[in-house]
Amino acid sequence: MRKLLMIVVIVGSAGCSNKAMYNQFLLDERIKCAEAPSSTYFDCLERTNKSFEEYQRERKEITERQKRIDVGGGQKNIGAH
Repeated sequence: MRKLLMIVVIVGSAGCSNKAMYNQFLLDERIKCAEAPSSTYFDCLERTNKSFEEYQRERKEITERQKRIDVGGGQKNIGAH
């Protein structure tokens, strides 16, 4: 029982640390935006407005798409004779 509790705590804390790392990444990117030329500032900030949940969903979609490509033997060469 104690081992199960420890596993649940470790797995649960991994999710929190992923979100914290993502938020730190966004903060670092926003700091870089502040150092960028003023003409690109707002475009730069726009790229940092994705929530962690959106990021996870998009990452999952990309990962699943890549798995399908890998299982299918890669993309077929369309238009080749």
